[in-house]
Amino acid sequence: MAVVSATEQISYTDLYARWERGNWSATEIDFSADRDQWRERFTPFERRAALWNYSLFFHGEDAVADNLSPYVDAAPLAEQKYFLTTQQVDEARHAVFFKRFLHEVCDVGDGTMAGGLAAIQPELTWGFRRVFERLDTMADELRRDRSKPKLAAAIALYHLVVEATLAQSGQHFITSYLEQRDTLPGFYAGMRNVEFDEQRHIGFGVRMLYDLNREDPECRDAVAELLREVLPWAMGVFVPPGWDERYATAFGFELLDVYELGVASLDSKLRAAGMPLEELRVPVPSDGSARERAAYGMAMLRAGYLGEKTGPPARDPETLALLFRGVSESVDHRHVPKRPVTVEWAFTDAEPWHLRIDDGATAAARGHLPDADLTLRCTVEDWVDLAARRVDPRVAFLRRRVRPRGDLRLLLRLQKIFS
Repeated sequence: MAVVSATEQISYTDLYARWERGNWSATEIDFSADRDQWRERFTPFERRAALWNYSLFFHGEDAVADNLSPYVDAAPLAEQKYFLTTQQVDEARHAVFFKRFLHEVCDVGDGTMAGGLAAIQPELTWGFRRVFERLDTMADELRRDRSKPKLAAAIALYHLVVEATLAQSGQHFITSYLEQRDTLPGFYAGMRNVEFDEQRHIGFGVRMLYDLNREDPECRDAVAELLREVLPWAMGVFVPPGWDERYATAFGFELLDVYELGVASLDSKLRAAGMPLEELRVPVPSDGSARERAAYGMAMLRAGYLGEKTGPPARDPETLALLFRGVSESVDHRHVPKRPVTVEWAFTDAEPWHLRIDDGATAAARGHLPDADLTLRCTVEDWVDLAARRVDPRVAFLRRRVRPRGDLRLLLRLQKIFS
């Protein structure tokens, strides 16, 4: 007897039925007690920190509602289309819920959707803006290209990055401290409803990716490329203003706790979809616990190697070791020459580093390598800008911000080798 996986047990028809059973009204939630408690039980800083977090949710819910139509058109099965239409209703309801709470309880906006969205614009982080700009362009791409690989990439962005990695982590953070404090009963009830809706959406996304992956092997590469593009931005979504970790600790959490939830969620959802992270050649650590990998990502953000550029990146030996751990793990061995190759980074403002690639294995180490196949002479900042896609590689080489020496054929492969 064939063993049916947990993912195969997810039924599009059942997901639709759960939507019918779980319907709720965003306009009927009573916020009268919330308004008093918001002023009496939250300190001024807590209100500031909470508003920052809630604003991300409000804008996100509006954005995802706007972008679902091309997903409906591209879905190959009627059952998938029907579920996606229910999801669009859910997202609109979530946006109404957040708009009501922010206006009626927090005095944000003028009561209209447009007014509320305009009022929260200053709260949106660099990473948030980049992820949701990509969601906009993905919707446009999906209108032009309804192929299964493009749909798989779109589902990965919407359901696995935006919903499973970002939204689910933030929802857990919010509902946990509201429950612990026994406060904001209307907002807590609405957030629980939002959580239940998102669980359905994520289950749908996992099942659809699982099906698309089995039907077209090119879907895996499309998902991997999408993740390589957006995960550095996604890591920056929850960076609080000025890296002030009180935005989390004020509510009894560490910022690392939120990142850990996101890493664990993405890992489990990709695995359930039949695309384990370690098989996708995505430049993020695939070993260690979710907490260890989250700590690594946060260290890369703080060092200026990922995320928004706010100044020169770190150049100390310990932090550069983190950078070259990422460089080593980003190698796509499909594009490496059949022979062993070595690349050296001859930094003009730090110790040199080199990388050996041999028979599917990589090893990065500090120090000069006199016989390197390819040497890249540059500053740490210029290399980080190149690796983080802050500059066009062609511009970096033409302006001699990165000066190569050695095997130029290997140089031409670099962009594919370092995914």
